[in-house]
Amino acid sequence: MNAIILHGKPSKERFFDPNFPASSNYYWLPWLQKQLIVNGIPTAAPEVPNNYVADYQTWLKEFERYDVSSDTILVGHSCGGGFMLRWLSENKDIKAYKVVLAAPWLNPKNLEETGDFFDFELDPSLMDRIKSLAILYADDDEESIADTITVLKDKLTGAKFRLLPGYGHFYDDRRMQFPELLEEILK
Repeated sequence: MNAIILHGKPSKERFFDPNFPASSNYYWLPWLQKQLIVNGIPTAAPEVPNNYVADYQTWLKEFERYDVSSDTILVGHSCGGGFMLRWLSENKDIKAYKVVLAAPWLNPKNLEETGDFFDFELDPSLMDRIKSLAILYADDDEESIADTITVLKDKLTGAKFRLLPGYGHFYDDRRMQFPELLEEILK
């Protein structure tokens, strides 16, 4: 068993802010990586170069440095979750153990902003290649996340959706830990 945690896409300002951590070290990500490691699950948290840009090939190159097998747990936040859905949809021969996404983003109403990053068809049969898919989201997140959740509920029959009221985009000073996400991963 192993895990890969993939961060989201920060703003350009946040990316270059010397007082803000690297994306793979935002808020709860290092805590989650440590919790998985102490639970006996070797865990990687790759850092996509220049990740404030939604360039699928750059994200793909970094992500594919890691092996994914039927024993791999994939964890994605925001754009990282959207990336994982595209990657799984386009790689129909890949099986993963479990996929857990926090506030996944597909940007369904504003694709100009992300170019071809989300230019793909979501494969509803990806559910046949993983043991489970859990999606955590909040009722007070951005509209584009709510739109994404609507799309995913329509297309991914069998996925578990868990609403966490008042959690925003899961990035703020209250989210240095994310026990609800850990719980979904360890189920």
